[in-house]
Amino acid sequence: MLVTPSIAEELAPRVSPGTVIKREEPMSKHTTLRVGGPADAFVEPANEADVGAVLKFCSERAVKFFVLGRGSNLIVRDGGFHGVVICLSSPEFSRIEIDGPRIRAGAGAKQKNVAVEAKRAGLSGVEFLEGIPGSIGGALRMNAGAMGGETFNAVESVRVMDFSGDVHELKASEMSTGYRCCDALKNRIALGAVFICTPQARAIIEARMKTYSEVRWSSQPAAPSAGCMFKNPVAIPAGKLIDELGLKGTKIGGARVSLEHGNFLVNDGDATAQNVLELIGFLVAKAKAERGIDLRTEVEIIGEE
Repeated sequence: MLVTPSIAEELAPRVSPGTVIKREEPMSKHTTLRVGGPADAFVEPANEADVGAVLKFCSERAVKFFVLGRGSNLIVRDGGFHGVVICLSSPEFSRIEIDGPRIRAGAGAKQKNVAVEAKRAGLSGVEFLEGIPGSIGGALRMNAGAMGGETFNAVESVRVMDFSGDVHELKASEMSTGYRCCDALKNRIALGAVFICTPQARAIIEARMKTYSEVRWSSQPAAPSAGCMFKNPVAIPAGKLIDELGLKGTKIGGARVSLEHGNFLVNDGDATAQNVLELIGFLVAKAKAERGIDLRTEVEIIGEE
């Protein structure tokens, strides 16, 4: 009987020994919502050359790939992801360096860590990142925001790799961005970014971050979630709409609308991705039927049924 090598086995000889490759890795271990079936291959490249090698392999073999940050703003379906998940979490991509008023951060650096390092250096402009549970790469791709700030408000330039494996430096002004999106990163991978900040007294920055933290913990759930589930419609914030419709606490299986914030769906411990998707569909239908408002998901949904 002929045994076909797995994608993980075929990929291994193409990258350096420092690259970690896992076969049939449960994506529930890598998403903040704690749901999702297995990925055929889960890859943590050791360096940029290995990222390029993985992309070349996927192109040659016509294999799908997905670039994962810290797993927030993401739902992976229960059937998993048939392809390669690339996670830039190695030390090469997690560095944070202070250079005068600039902060150089790899795509795998935690947003919270960038905010903390900026505070230590007396640099203001990225305090809002402290409460977003994701990586810099994810923040760039989603133009993540909180507390009135958006990622690209503080970005000077981004180091990217196109899907052919070529690396470029793009100025923020060259990148089209909008509410929770960056068009320039739909066909490129963010490898890192340079943030431009403003010097300020550390005590002032610390006080601002403390206020942001208090607001977040008083209004957002501690249970596993993907972050805000829906984009805010023009007419009314999504969380307020869901609250006014009396839908807080609504539950399907192990998925529940948070009691703390209507725009958060939480995992009570045994939720499946299907539970979450059915709950999303229920909320979307209710908003349309009762208010005529189209709720659109902010999270990315990938994988197989």
